[in-house]
Amino acid sequence: MNEGQAGYPKGHKVHTAPAQAPDQESQEPRVVLQRGLYFEELQIGTVYQHRPGRTLTEADNVQFTTMTMNTQALHLDAAWSAEQPFGQRLMNSMFTLSTMVGQSVAQLTQGTIVAQLGMSDISFPHPMFHGDTLYTETVVVEKRLSASRPGQGIVVMEHTGRNQSGVVVGKASRTALFWLKPSEQH
Repeated sequence: MNEGQAGYPKGHKVHTAPAQAPDQESQEPRVVLQRGLYFEELQIGTVYQHRPGRTLTEADNVQFTTMTMNTQALHLDAAWSAEQPFGQRLMNSMFTLSTMVGQSVAQLTQGTIVAQLGMSDISFPHPMFHGDTLYTETVVVEKRLSASRPGQGIVVMEHTGRNQSGVVVGKASRTALFWLKPSEQH
């Protein structure tokens, strides 16, 4: 696949695996369950890039903002926002944060997380606007076995969101409790 295709940022390389034939003896198809990664599979320092990106829309912004009872005019009032420093409405930063975390689920935590324990060091160095596309990557920065919960481990991840131009629009540190692989639980 060429760079810049299929909605991936320019320079992103897509790796594909060859198709596997069904088991010749049983003719049963190989089954692959989509899930996140278990504690042992998460590697400190690895950059996990989550795709596809998510283009944020005016409808997303208005719905999320009103559902959460946020009356901030910077999200809802186009005329007033046009007179403010950015000259237009801003995406709700809580929507940006939620989407950053959500983009990581299929690759990292789907079915392998026990609980989210907390978030810290949240920042939004650049705003998102209607029509911008959010791409998120996660780096595992710390992990350890749980001292009080056998079969589980604590992982600290740093999420970074970038817009379609590669500008950092959000950062957050997230701590979660993960399952160990079922065969490796103590």
